[in-house]
Amino acid sequence: MYSLGAIMLPIALGLGGWIYLRQENTVDVRTVSPVYEDIVATVSSTGVVTPAREFQARANFSGIVDRIYVHVGQKVHAGQLLLYLKDQYATSRVDSARAALADAELALRKAEKNGSPVDLIGDNSDLARAGMDRDNAAADVATLKKLERRGSASEAEVLSGTRRLGLADATLRDTQERIKERYTPAEIQSLKAKVRAEEDTLAAERISWANANVSTPVSGTVYLVPVSQYDFVPAGTVLMNISGLKQMEVRANFFEDDVGKLQVGEPATIEWDGAPGRIWTGKVISRPMAVERTGSLPTGECVIALTSPANGLPINSTVVAQVQWQKHSHVLALPRSAVREQGADQFVYRIVGGRLRKTPVKTGIFDAMQIEITSGVTNRDVVVLGSSNGKELRDGLRVAAAHNQ
Repeated sequence: MYSLGAIMLPIALGLGGWIYLRQENTVDVRTVSPVYEDIVATVSSTGVVTPAREFQARANFSGIVDRIYVHVGQKVHAGQLLLYLKDQYATSRVDSARAALADAELALRKAEKNGSPVDLIGDNSDLARAGMDRDNAAADVATLKKLERRGSASEAEVLSGTRRLGLADATLRDTQERIKERYTPAEIQSLKAKVRAEEDTLAAERISWANANVSTPVSGTVYLVPVSQYDFVPAGTVLMNISGLKQMEVRANFFEDDVGKLQVGEPATIEWDGAPGRIWTGKVISRPMAVERTGSLPTGECVIALTSPANGLPINSTVVAQVQWQKHSHVLALPRSAVREQGADQFVYRIVGGRLRKTPVKTGIFDAMQIEITSGVTNRDVVVLGSSNGKELRDGLRVAAAHNQ
């Protein structure tokens, strides 16, 4: 007969092995249950803060900065002088061109009125003198003819008086013609062309003067002066930046894959490393019209107008722009780490009866943390995020939920 000890030993060994195997195969896991959330899908990129309306004063010729009339932070009005590039003859050339134009205009007015007031006074005097000379000559001829009939004057004297009368008549006619049309149509057209030429010259000299005496066509605030007095600047150099500083934009370059998701009017958020935790809001006002392929990856520029005050957000600062392109409200969601992929399929591990069950799921949009679950699980399921000790998960694995998030 077997002793009691001999019988109990195999039983104890089997029970101990069963307990050992059970403990060894049970894995602690972190779990979560699907919940209903609002999920906002966004695309993000870096961008640069720029004024919505800006004037850049540039050098139109190479020269030396002689004087700067304004400073950073100063409010300026349209037409105000900003700085002066050395050109000591600019003013004198404008004055000379203005004087030449005035002379040409005066000559044209004189011609169109058939002479100046002084000319007209002289013409009237000449006409009166010519008329008087003609009348005197005519009276002399009449007197000589009477005397000739009486025998007191010779025929030669009458002929001489008649010649004087003819000369007086010719002088009167010439004077009348000269007063009537002092300038020919061709001369007047020539004077008009002269005025146009002088106007063009003055306009060119004014441009030259404006190139040296740089002014602003808009009102705003000076926010950047990248040059100093006595600097030599090549043509095209930015001399000063002016903006209203109330309407700001972000110009961000999005990757080609994200360009199609951008739509005008979509909301956006702006973050800047210089102010951690602070968020500015905006909306898309211009989506990329073209994709540039100058860099390693093709990108398109999107313009985002700030809808919140830009206080504290410096111009030309680099920011992160996130643009919303889809929003699903009150949808079942899981952390993105809970959804696994196998080829083109997606699945999660549910806990059913203490074991893992590989469950196919369908997903929708996602954000940085959550992903929409359109089918496969409910909010009553318990889904595994991962094992507590890093052990690989598999279908049918015995588990114990250590913490449900």
